[in-house]
This record gives sequence, C-alpha cells and structure tokens, in this order.
Amino acid sequence: MSEESPSIKNNSEKGRGTLAKGLAAGVVVFALLAGAFWILVVKRQAVGGQSPAASAPAVKEVVHLEGFVVNLADPPGDCFLRIGIDLGLARSIKGRGEKDEGAIPTAKIRDVVLRVLTTYHSNDLLDPVGKVKLKQQLLESLQAAIPELEVREVYFTDFLVQR
Repeated sequence: MSEESPSIKNNSEKGRGTLAKGLAAGVVVFALLAGAFWILVVKRQAVGGQSPAASAPAVKEVVHLEGFVVNLADPPGDCFLRIGIDLGLARSIKGRGEKDEGAIPTAKIRDVVLRVLTTYHSNDLLDPVGKVKLKQQLLESLQAAIPELEVREVYFTDFLVQR
C-alpha cells in the first residue's frame, strides 16, 4: 500500500521542475555576471584602458608650504581659517636648497591657494564633504595655473576654523 496518489506524485514532479528551472536561471545569471566582469575588468586591463588613478604618475616629492591664515567669506568677516598645506608633485624639484628658491614658484602657489581659500564659508569647511571639495578645487586650480609644477596631491597638515 505504498502507492502514492496521483496528486502527490504530480506535486513532487512539479517541485523538481521548479527547482531545475531555478538552478538553470541561477547558472545563466552567474554566467552573465562572470562575462560582464571579464569584459569590464580583465579585458580592459589587457588592452591598457586602466583607470585614470592607476595611470596617473605617483607622487615623487612633497613640497611643504608655510601655513596660511585667511578671513573666510562669512558675512560678518570675523571667521578665520588656519591651514597647513603640502603638495605632492609628480616630479622631483632640481636644485632645491636654501639659496635656490627659484625652482619652486612659491609666490604663484600661495596666490592660487589664497584665492581659493577666501571663497569658502566656515560651515562648508566644517563639513567633511566641504574639505574634500576644497582639496579638489585647490588641486584643479594649481594644475591649471602652474601646470609645470605637476601637482598630483594636496595634503592638509593643519586645519582650524575659528568663528
């Protein structure tokens, strides 16, 4: 009497069919994802289409700038920023020494940095996103104004906002 009724036998076959369809769909999705990964990552690296960050020259030298103290663009004019900045350069500065300050255009660098800093409000600089934006704007401004310097990174070594 261990015969299964037709309805129970039918349900177990349906369950196997659904399971097989689910496994087949999973295999197809996995194959599509693996193919997309291969095209986007493996093939791109083989062709040489690396990301801009990977192809940008590494920092070879870091130049320290004297600190900056500036009035911020807040309306009453009584908010200040004290900031220390170092610049990461893609090239080495030849002839660096106390007597040869002409290798680094310090006045031009300071002018660009001051122009950018004085456009910010204290609330922007107290927010981490604002600091990232400031760093990016400094980098872009220095690269545009002094391309021969080959600035690749801007490092904050001191950062104080006073209201």
